[in-house]
Parts: sequence; structure tokens; C-alpha cells
Amino acid sequence: MLETHMLNPDGYQNVVEDGKTVGFSFEMRIPYYRGITLSILRDIKVTVDGKEYPRDALTVTVNDETFTLEEMRTVIHNRWLFGQFGTVTVHTEGGLAEGDHDLSVTVVVAPSYMPFQLVKSVSSKFAI
Repeated sequence: MLETHMLNPDGYQNVVEDGKTVGFSFEMRIPYYRGITLSILRDIKVTVDGKEYPRDALTVTVNDETFTLEEMRTVIHNRWLFGQFGTVTVHTEGGLAEGDHDLSVTVVVAPSYMPFQLVKSVSSKFAI
């Protein structure tokens, strides 16, 4: 998939739970030519405005199920389909300030039939 189509330009928002902003989220497609089971997604790295967020601060929601990146390593019953948007949530107190931001995302996929991992990166400017 072309990297320019990975991110949903309308999919950025702060996440509010019980009246408190607990993070931010964005919608993305998996950068692979076919659907995958979540178990082969090895990593997602998220950097906003030069700040890289730790892996344990991220969750991914696909098909109405939410997983940490570690939990995804054993998920074989859920498929992220080609062209389908999933939601990446970054749990960080206060979310992002209103205004413009720069996002960089790197996704690592490890198909079992390839002797290497696939690494794709994309960047975007967005506003909250």
C-alpha cells in the first residue's frame, strides 16, 4: 500500500474518558498488500512533535477489539484487512494540545513466509 494512504486525514482526536483526556488516537491502514493476523504485527512506533511514545503506551483497535502490542503477538483470531482502518491510541495524560502537530509512524510486520521483517514509515501533519 502506498504510504500516503496509510493515515486517515480525518482520524485524529484526543481520547476522553470520564471527562478526562487520557491520550490521543489516529486511524491507519496496515502497510501490507493483504490482510494480516495481528500476531505478525511486531511493532508500531509513534512520534509526535519530536517526542517518541513508549511501546507500552500504545493500544490498537481492529474489528472492535483492543490490544496492546505485546498482546497482539498471540492474536490469531483477528485479521486486519487490506484497506481497513484500525485505531492506534497513545495513552498519555492530557492528550495533545489544540493546534498543529507532526506525526511519524513506523510499522513492522513479520510475515512467516519471508526471511525478513517489512518496515514502513509515514509522516503527516494534522490538527487537534
